[in-house]
Amino acid sequence: MSGDSEPASSASDAPDGPDAESDTDTADTMRERAGENRAKLWLLLRANRLVVAAVLTLAVFVAFVAVAAALSPSLAEKVGASDPIETLFASMITAIVTGATLVVTIGQLVLTQENGPLGDQRERMDDTLAVRDDIADLTGAPTPTDPAAFLDAVLGAAAERSRDLRDSVSDQGSDGDGPDRAALREEADDLAAEVTENADVVRGQLDGAEFGSFDVVFAALNFDYGPKIGRIERLMAEHGEKLTDDERDLLGELKESLSLFGPAREHVKTLYFQWALIDLSRLILYAAVPALVAAGAMVAVVDGGTFPGSTLGVDHVTVVVGGAFAVALLPFSLFVSYLLRVLTLAKRTLAIGPLVLRDSE
Repeated sequence: MSGDSEPASSASDAPDGPDAESDTDTADTMRERAGENRAKLWLLLRANRLVVAAVLTLAVFVAFVAVAAALSPSLAEKVGASDPIETLFASMITAIVTGATLVVTIGQLVLTQENGPLGDQRERMDDTLAVRDDIADLTGAPTPTDPAAFLDAVLGAAAERSRDLRDSVSDQGSDGDGPDRAALREEADDLAAEVTENADVVRGQLDGAEFGSFDVVFAALNFDYGPKIGRIERLMAEHGEKLTDDERDLLGELKESLSLFGPAREHVKTLYFQWALIDLSRLILYAAVPALVAAGAMVAVVDGGTFPGSTLGVDHVTVVVGGAFAVALLPFSLFVSYLLRVLTLAKRTLAIGPLVLRDSE
């Protein structure tokens, strides 16, 4: 995928000269290009964001109770001697109110992109329809309105153009035109196989995917269009004199279809960002209510004698304070869970076009 970060090779392995660009090709699937283990990538992208937030909240609760029970003097003794509960949760109330207000501001910033003068809205519509017309001309059919089908149509056109190119090169070289033509035929076959195999896999992932979920965007990440455009450019530069006019046209159409996938994917990704930020804003506002109730109740009601006794050596007041603290942090857990996905997605799609970014680590 264009914009994916890859582990950098050592200086001794770095290619020099005009052949260096050929080593920028990357694997097709995003997991292979990312160089991350499957569990980490699943946590960052694929896992349900509510489940991630719940796990973070549970981890905070367990960590709080474990630390409070292990340290001396115990939390129950500190509550009896001073008032750490009021100090802790009074500051939490301020943080929750401030955070909820900030979320409303973020939501307003997202919505301002949808508001504007009539002329701006007309320009947005004209630009959108122009791209749809280009895709319709490429596919020979009306452009779908469903995001998954929209991307599928572009991939289908790319796969069809690559097969046409392979057939044309094979037909022209059937009578044997020497080693140069054989090299061209081999490169065209490799390019066609790479495009069609990658496109078929991603189209299978898009089949039945709904935009409200992350499935559409994640499937689009698995089509690595950037290096494929680079291969077309190199093929045209190296074999331009051996190409027929029809083959040049087919290469141009294939490049056009791959180039259209870039902005199409970015458009769907941008819509997902807005969708996710709106969902995040709503969920944080929902979570702020029980968080405020828990923090307020701890300040106003709970003291050293409210929850006497212990179980398995853990004071009941420690468990209650830990639970209330975890609930008060629930809006922050939701924020972290969504931000992990959004930032990872943004990093993997920083560049548009045949440009491959690599990690320096």
